Amino acid sequence: MKLQQLRYIVEVMNHNLNVSATAESLFTSQPGISKQVRMLEDELGVQIFGRTGKHLTHVTPAGKDIISVAQQVLDSVQSIKTVAAEHTLPDQGKLNIATTHTQARYALPDVIERFIQHYPKVSLHMHQGSPEQISEAAAKGRADFAIATEALHLYHDLIMLPCYHWNRSIVVPKSHPLTQLSKISIDDIAQFPLVTYVHGFTGRSELDKAFAEAGHEPKIVFTATDADVIKTYVRMGLGIGVLASMAYDPKVDT
Repeated sequence: MKLQQLRYIVEVMNHNLNVSATAESLFTSQPGISKQVRMLEDELGVQIFGRTGKHLTHVTPAGKDIISVAQQVLDSVQSIKTVAAEHTLPDQGKLNIATTHTQARYALPDVIERFIQHYPKVSLHMHQGSPEQISEAAAKGRADFAIATEALHLYHDLIMLPCYHWNRSIVVPKSHPLTQLSKISIDDIAQFPLVTYVHGFTGRSELDKAFAEAGHEPKIVFTATDADVIKTYVRMGLGIGVLASMAYDPKVDT
């Protein structure tokens, strides 16, 4: 049994059993991967993948268990390499961060600037996506950690740690009736159409929950994953914006 074989079966599953795509991502040949997978199955005495002719069709029950352990082994190997690098090159290396647009655009610039000043030899890579995508990236080891406000609880093999507290803000044109109120309630907001995040992004589930508890259904007319896009459509008069407070820039949005 070789680490290379374990890497192959994990990557084949990650590429939806597409051996050609797996070979391309690993910079190797399709026949080479197929041969190594067969050799591993022969050694173990079980099929990891079901086949129809030369095509892989599904992961067998035994294969699911084997691939799960293989992923753990590969993660442990990477951890060993990381520990060694921390001792031999403590101020160097590569850091992969997975996060959403809102975090990347508004929460992280100052943090990343300070990080680069302290660790100029570290290669920093930011991967943006939906909360589900970035959580999966962290769970599968493609990112060192994910920063998000939603979906992390769906991945039981991740540990969730709070890094900061945040809130929501209402964004409206200066002429909007809500600007005349000294205090705004959900009852007030419920009277107007909303422009906010796509479900699954930046506290959207909590927004829906808050409206439901107040006995209202939000009148959502437009959703987006990008806070800047939301503000653009608020300026057009499409509705009032509900977005992360960090995304409000008083220099631009007043």
